[in-house]
Amino acid sequence: QVQLVESGGGLVQAGGSLRLSCAASGRIFSNFHMGWFRQAPGKEREFCAAISWSGGGTVYADSVKGRFTISRDNAKNTVYLQMNSLKPEDTAVYYCAAGHRMTGDVSPYDFWGQGTQVTVSS
Repeated sequence: QVQLVESGGGLVQAGGSLRLSCAASGRIFSNFHMGWFRQAPGKEREFCAAISWSGGGTVYADSVKGRFTISRDNAKNTVYLQMNSLKPEDTAVYYCAAGHRMTGDVSPYDFWGQGTQVTVSS
């Protein structure tokens, strides 16, 4: 089992920035690829970004490319999502996930956090 706890969400004005963190415990963090997803009310869970176990590979959804940056610190068992130039449409609950594939699909991720709310006001 891997336990994931997100933090760093909040209310921010459009154009602002937030940095989300996801702290992992349990099984060896560096064995897992990590992803960030988000879900707005009434919508399906949407992929944002993923990072390989080593941190050497990343992939982003087109909707966040150039604005969001995913990174990880395996010594701290933590993955981050730096979000810049935030837009009202970025408002959602943000989830981190751990799995054995680096992908934008939801199903390959085995472990999920409880989510952190991000609200962007216009």
